[in-house]
Amino acid sequence: MYLIVGLGNPDKKYDLTRHNIGFDAVDMISKEYNAPVKKIKFKAIIGEAQIGGERVILAKPQTYMNLSGESVREIASFYKIKPHNIIVFHDDISLPVGKVRIRKKGSDGGHNGLKSIIYQLVSDEFPRVKIGVGAPDNKDYDLADYVLGKFTKGDLEKIIPVLKECSKMAECMIKQGADTAMNKYNGKEF
Repeated sequence: MYLIVGLGNPDKKYDLTRHNIGFDAVDMISKEYNAPVKKIKFKAIIGEAQIGGERVILAKPQTYMNLSGESVREIASFYKIKPHNIIVFHDDISLPVGKVRIRKKGSDGGHNGLKSIIYQLVSDEFPRVKIGVGAPDNKDYDLADYVLGKFTKGDLEKIIPVLKECSKMAECMIKQGADTAMNKYNGKEF
């Protein structure tokens, strides 16, 4: 059994912001597998899908980004899902807009959602799909304002193809493992 988590913030005002790209990824996976994410449980909105022959819980934590781990821990505990079967989709400012980097494990890299998950699971051994949202051009620009800002039209043209590919990334990770997905998707142009 697997858990696919998209990181974001629950209020409507955060829709289509850089920080909510994880929610957008789960929405695309949900749509692709006809698995509505509507049920409110475990401090999240969840749904269930069959992906690559496996039962998969899709989740969008509703705790706000900095407490995402609370929801992930509750779901993982209830369904007895080990960290290596938890796939997290999230934004990454260190990657150019539209680039993807898959990792099998690792530090939080300064991302508060990942920091919360690592703290709550007492493990960093879960795969993640980092979706590049770029960084502000001006080094003095407030990072929080940037990630909570909306994508530009040009950025959306690069992001939409990535979101359309999220279902395939998730299926590849489930069926063939994170190493295969890393070889296939890291550095790929969409």
